[in-house]
Amino acid sequence: MNISRKDVLLNFGGGMVTDLGGFVASTFKRGIPFVNIPTSLLSQVDASVGGKTGIDLDAYKNQVGTFAEPDFVFISNEFLETLPDEQLISGFAEMLKHGLIADVAYWEELSTLNPLENKQLLTLIKKSVSLKSEIVLADFDEKGPRKILNFGHTIGHALESYFLQKKNPQLHGHMVGLGMLAEAYLSKEMKLISETEFMQIESVCRNHFGKYLKEKPDTDRMIQVMQNDKKNDSGKINFSLLNGIGKCNFNVEVPEELIRKSIQCF
Repeated sequence: MNISRKDVLLNFGGGMVTDLGGFVASTFKRGIPFVNIPTSLLSQVDASVGGKTGIDLDAYKNQVGTFAEPDFVFISNEFLETLPDEQLISGFAEMLKHGLIADVAYWEELSTLNPLENKQLLTLIKKSVSLKSEIVLADFDEKGPRKILNFGHTIGHALESYFLQKKNPQLHGHMVGLGMLAEAYLSKEMKLISETEFMQIESVCRNHFGKYLKEKPDTDRMIQVMQNDKKNDSGKINFSLLNGIGKCNFNVEVPEELIRKSIQCF
């Protein structure tokens, strides 16, 4: 198509499109401009902003990718009017995560909300984008505090990979929602959140995401997948765990025995 470095790639679609399109744009001819127009809730609040691009390798999540910012991101909640309910719930997981790791008032607002009936989603989307952007601006290439955005994703990504390998792919947000439940359990067991805080998180996550786990994952296989997580360091499985609701620690090492127990708590 005779595309030059002055041409612009428009990524119009969900998170897979913006991740893949951003990766292509950031590597083609060593980089051409790109614009994201996210059409799913998950992409609007997470995948299209923050400058991460990537593709899976084998069944492992986002093993090949770049850090590259789009020139613009255009968000319209009109696209959500035709989005299937399960896709709205998938995107809602990342919004819940933003509250859990960075804003207790936002979490409390979302924890009592039904995203399928809410008419103020655009306001909430703006809040999530603002929270994520603030974290990203402080640590664009994820050397430190940006890692808190990975809460729920170590186990969530392992669940995605597990079901990908079984030829039964699941939506990212559903698995992250379950990952947040398991990693909230780890936060409780590591004495970082109270039993009451865990029970609140457990109730919300089970309510929204519990029905999407059709079978119990094999614990040994899950551990094996987590050992290939790109966030690991020196062969250690790294977690971002809550330090009270609204705060998060990163680079937390957890005993394997506890990880196994967390996988069994679904």
